[in-house]
Amino acid sequence: MTNLVSWEKDDGIAVITIDNPPLNVLNQQVQKELKVITTEIKEDKEVVSVLLRTAGNKAFMAGADIKEFPQMMNNPNMKEEVMFMHGVLNDLDNLPKPTIAVLDGLTFGGGLELALTCDIRIAEEDTRLGFPEIKLGLFPGGAGTQRLPRLIGEAKAKEMMYIGDPITSKEAERIGLVNHVVENGASFEKAMKMAKQIAAMSLPALSLIKEAVDRGLEMELSKGIENEAALFEEVFQTEDIKEGVAAFIEKRKPQFKHN
Repeated sequence: MTNLVSWEKDDGIAVITIDNPPLNVLNQQVQKELKVITTEIKEDKEVVSVLLRTAGNKAFMAGADIKEFPQMMNNPNMKEEVMFMHGVLNDLDNLPKPTIAVLDGLTFGGGLELALTCDIRIAEEDTRLGFPEIKLGLFPGGAGTQRLPRLIGEAKAKEMMYIGDPITSKEAERIGLVNHVVENGASFEKAMKMAKQIAAMSLPALSLIKEAVDRGLEMELSKGIENEAALFEEVFQTEDIKEGVAAFIEKRKPQFKHN
């Protein structure tokens, strides 16, 4: 069986590529391979930042594999399969390293849910994003009903899911669904430039930023501040902060060792 997901590492950056033509759908094989690769990247101490992209330029990912739906309808253990998918997406969401999704084409359904697990999303001018599931008589089942409203607000998220029509990348940028919109063909270059900037920073500090933000969003403000203080104390115990402060005093560029 040919692998549908691969990854490579260069200078602190891991690039994950999903290659499942023609539309890179999130079938069960892709899910299983992505889960293994996410674990490998998590454990690789040389990786600081992560890019997630797909092959081709027609679709980042057009959604789940609808051909697998009839089998799911007759599966008495359907919830187990769904929870496996959630586990895959949660692993990527909880990866203690900054992640960037490169959206260079249609980003629908499960593809948008996959993109929502990343910290940053870069889209192209012709990229369209949406949850068309309602037109099939269902709704987003990969935590789209949970992650999207947390990102863009309840009202707009419900509108997108109730109607099912895609929005443009410019609209997505306006509502905070994507971070940047670039001209067609330039999304990977933009994402790689950002990944290099991030990879030059301290991984412990980056990981603690991600933890402080993600966990804090689930807490009331006072608890979030208390959690931040604990993590701030933790970052002061790293070797990288010693290097960062020394480099500042000595007026040189810091050389972080990610410990």
